[in-house]
Amino acid sequence: MARHRELDTYRRFKQQYPDYFVAVEALGTAVRHAGPLDEQVIQLVQLGAAAAVRSEGAVHSHVRRALEAGVTPEQIHHTLLSLTSTIGFPTVIAALSWADDVIGRAEPAV
Repeated sequence: MARHRELDTYRRFKQQYPDYFVAVEALGTAVRHAGPLDEQVIQLVQLGAAAAVRSEGAVHSHVRRALEAGVTPEQIHHTLLSLTSTIGFPTVIAALSWADDVIGRAEPAV
């Protein structure tokens, strides 16, 4: 339910403020091309930052983007677990649950 609400809000504001979204997307492109990090590493760094600020929507977004870039669920989990001494156990557990919201939708049912 929260994911649907996030997407609706994103789409509404993207339509309402198209120039703003073009600029934000251009910034993202510039950042990705500014240095030697590949897309997988960039998404994992951004995932860590999203977890640190306790942004469920951003964690969902960067998990999706990381999976699209070829990151495995195990790498996503390890990224989040590695933050424990920095952001704390409760925040890591919350981020893992948000990550699994997306990973669960991405993995085929067994």
